[in-house]
Amino acid sequence: MARYTGPVCRLCRREGIKLYLKGDRCYTKKCAIERRPYPPGMHGQARKKTTEYGLQLREKQKARRIYGVLERQFRNYFAKAERQPGITGENLLRLLERRLDNVVYRLGLASSRREARQLVTHGHFTVNGRKVNIPSYLVKVGDVIALREKSKESPRIQELMERAREKTPPAWLEYDADQAQGRVLAFPTRDQIDTPVQEHLIVELYSK
Repeated sequence: MARYTGPVCRLCRREGIKLYLKGDRCYTKKCAIERRPYPPGMHGQARKKTTEYGLQLREKQKARRIYGVLERQFRNYFAKAERQPGITGENLLRLLERRLDNVVYRLGLASSRREARQLVTHGHFTVNGRKVNIPSYLVKVGDVIALREKSKESPRIQELMERAREKTPPAWLEYDADQAQGRVLAFPTRDQIDTPVQEHLIVELYSK
């Protein structure tokens, strides 16, 4: 499957904010956007006039890059959000939040969504007792997401489990540190999603 394999710090610089794509590094002075807070490329520091379309495009690209989805995937999520009752923009963010890799990240069992996607792909997690290795799997209310017993032997995963004890998941999730498993209590509401995206601009972009 196609995916972005270039330097992810360029993505943060292009969007002008930290997308926290490299986990711990993003919280240090080594973060690229701390040292070079302007877009990459030879014209990165040039002043550019931002159009309405440009603002809408940037919001869409920002959301895509935060959640690590491709353009076609993102369009499919938008089409699904449009068919659901309620506000399309909020429906879109709710679908993205329900991705298994995002839920693993929200539970604190990965330092970034990128790492969460890798852990899920490698089969370290189960949903309701069954191994799931599809990062885009959409969790439902009542689903239990747990680390496989064999995976708990990994030094990296043991480190992540210790870190997860110190973190508080969002209100729509519940985490049992002793069992290293989480439960979906409800679908997230907009005020429970801290993603720095103006979703109405994405709706305007796709509605043209």
